[in-house]
Formats: sequence, C-alpha cells, structure tokens
Amino acid sequence: MTSSSTSAPSPKLKEANRFMLFNKVYLILFLVGLIALTTITSARTKFDGLDAISAIPKVVAWSFQNSLPDAKAIERLPKMLDKMVDTVFMSIMSSVVAALFAFLFALLGSTTTRPNGFFGGFSRTVALIFRNIPVVAWAMIFLLTFGQSSFTGFLALFFTSFGLLTRFFMETIDEASVSTVEALRASGASYPQIIAQGVIPSTLPQLVSWILYMIEVNIRSATLVGLLTGSGIGFIFNLYYKSLQYKSSSLLVILIMIVVLSIEIISNTLRRKIL
Repeated sequence: MTSSSTSAPSPKLKEANRFMLFNKVYLILFLVGLIALTTITSARTKFDGLDAISAIPKVVAWSFQNSLPDAKAIERLPKMLDKMVDTVFMSIMSSVVAALFAFLFALLGSTTTRPNGFFGGFSRTVALIFRNIPVVAWAMIFLLTFGQSSFTGFLALFFTSFGLLTRFFMETIDEASVSTVEALRASGASYPQIIAQGVIPSTLPQLVSWILYMIEVNIRSATLVGLLTGSGIGFIFNLYYKSLQYKSSSLLVILIMIVVLSIEIISNTLRRKIL
C-alpha cells in the first residue's frame, strides 16, 4: 500500500508568491495608467494617430517634389560647410572648457577627494542646478543679455556641458580612484600629489571618454541653439526655411546628419581604443 503526502509551502515560498503577485498588480496598474494618460494627452492635443499614419504617403510625395537638393542648393554648399565647421569648433571648445571647470568642481564634490562636506555639497548643488536647466533655456537666458551672437551659443552649450560633466566626473572619480587615493593618503602624500599621482592616472581614460561624448551631444544641440542665437548652422537653416527655400534646407539637414554620424563614429572608435 502506497501513500502520498502533500507538504505545505514554506513561508519563504509564500512570501515570494505574494511578492510576484504584487508586482503583477503594480505592472497592470501602471499600464492602465499609461494608457489612460496617453488617451487624455491625445484628446488634449487633438492628435489622431490614424490621420498621422494616413498622411505619411502625402508627406513622402511632397518631400520628393519640394525637398530634393537642386543645383542652386549645391552652389550654397561651401557656405554651409563653413558654418558647419564653425558649429563643430564651437561644440568642441565649449565641451573642453566646460570639462576643465567640471574637473575642478568634481574634485571638490567627490566623496573621495572633497576637502570637506561644505565644498562637496556646494559642488553637487551647482552641478544639479546647471545640468537640469535645458540648453534651450540657457540660450534664451543669455539671448536676453548678450543678444544674437556666437558667444551666446557658446555660453548656452558651456553651462549645460559643465553641469553634466561635473556629475559624470564625480561618479568616475568615486568609482575608479578610491583604493588609489586611500593608499596614497596612508603613505602621507599631499593633496596635490593624490590628485596628480592617483586620481588623474586612474580616471583619465574615462574622463576623456565623457568629453568625447559631450562633444557629440553639443554638436547636435548646437544646431538648435543656433536657431535662437543666430549663429552657426542653425542660423542659415532658419534663414533658408523661413524664405521657403526647402531644397537648400534639405541639403543642410543631410549635411548635419552626415557630420553628426561621422563625429559619432570617430568618437566611438576613440572611446573603444582609450577604454
């Protein structure tokens, strides 16, 4: 005669099942809320997805008829290239200058290298404020002060880059140089020696990688900033677009895409070699 017995689930198994059930409920509630929010947003903005999809063939046909670059647009290519070079150089300059200031603030804010809690809190607060103000807002702020100029565009890119790079550099210093800094402090090294012999050598590849990433971001942002500040490639795009010269505008968009993709490929290649 055989008998079988069913053992009761253990408390840990019950707790795991209860946790999985709660997760499923939260997920369902989140999806329902997301669908409801999307529906409300669509009604508020009067957006009809079906109309948007049905308009795609018309948009493609209009683009081929009115936006393909012609001979006149090609004649303007040297001027576009000149402005594109200005935009790239401004992006590089703002990124590099911002990186220098960001490194100083990162040293003050990092839990590994900060002199005291006051400097750490101050540096982190400054970085928090600067990185959460979008580049367009910075452009509008400086536009009211300095007017439309390349310097206004530089400042907008600089302050955004400074806030982001300060945070990135702090995290890099905290992650990469803790053991090195502790060893140098134990050996009696001074603060400048700790920075020069410990922090910089252990974090330099990652810091350079972040600077390259920031240059990529700024080249994309510089086009939008140029629309507001009247500088670089954004300025002549706005000029062509407002004067209904769509063929020149489309050539400019193609040029921007080529430059952005090229910079990204170069930057990714350099980052792989550095890291």
